[in-house]
Amino acid sequence: MRLIVAALVLTGAALLVGCGSQRARPAHGSASAQHAGRTSAADASRWRDDTSRPQSSRYRDTHDSIPDGPPPDLSKLPEPVPKVEPLALYGNKSPYTVLGQSYRVLPSARGYVERGIASFYGNKFHGYKTSSLEDYDMYAYTAASKTLPLPSYARVTNLENGKSVIVRVNDRGPFHDNRVIDLSYVAAVKIGVWPKGTGLVEVRGIDPSHGDAELPPPPVVTSRARPGIYLQVGAFSDVANAERVAARLRQANFAPVQVMQVDINGRPVRRVRVGPLDDVERADDVTARIEDMGLPRPQVAVD
Repeated sequence: MRLIVAALVLTGAALLVGCGSQRARPAHGSASAQHAGRTSAADASRWRDDTSRPQSSRYRDTHDSIPDGPPPDLSKLPEPVPKVEPLALYGNKSPYTVLGQSYRVLPSARGYVERGIASFYGNKFHGYKTSSLEDYDMYAYTAASKTLPLPSYARVTNLENGKSVIVRVNDRGPFHDNRVIDLSYVAAVKIGVWPKGTGLVEVRGIDPSHGDAELPPPPVVTSRARPGIYLQVGAFSDVANAERVAARLRQANFAPVQVMQVDINGRPVRRVRVGPLDDVERADDVTARIEDMGLPRPQVAVD
């Protein structure tokens, strides 16, 4: 089930954003099922998406889904070529708040690198408006980000298989806990996030004005050293506080607990991490259980 939330992206304009958590189900009988005769986003918008309506009644479908049949022929779907574009009039309000959490939009994609968990969204949102007020097309290489400017470009690399894709970021999300980016259906197919539903990825912002699009994908670890999922429960300047939290986590016995010292602005900070965890589902479960203990919401780190 997807978590869909409303975000005020411009004063007085309520724009809705999607964020994925689990594998989408096939859309039986969908007119957009086959790529050869797929419904374009413009055609899909013929029911007139009403962004002023509440989430519970805005979309035709209750649950997200994927097209029937095999995935599309990716050779017929070109990846976007990064180019300099003006910022969208909608979707770039900063800061903005969703589900009680505040986010700041970056001034540009240049220098942005983050590793984490990717999800994807599909048929339920096909043809509906993104946060930038463009039509969402699950057959286009696009993505949703909480902090990258709209529009912008990023290279997303699956750290588990080395597959990489360039996406155009034109939506906000995902606001599900522990997700770093929400990919369109075809982008997820391209790098192997579909059909599993989630994947461990590196997201690297592209600034076409500086030639970033020519950069190769990052080197990926081999199967002998697969990336691990860690949950950072807190960063403490006080040693006693760090050890106190670490002791509680060790007693809970979710996974090994590490206290790592790093220097931030010349000051020592102790990071308390749990992991490695076996998979995304386990990370989601442990995250919820840590919050139930009254501890801070963990942040995902992929190493």
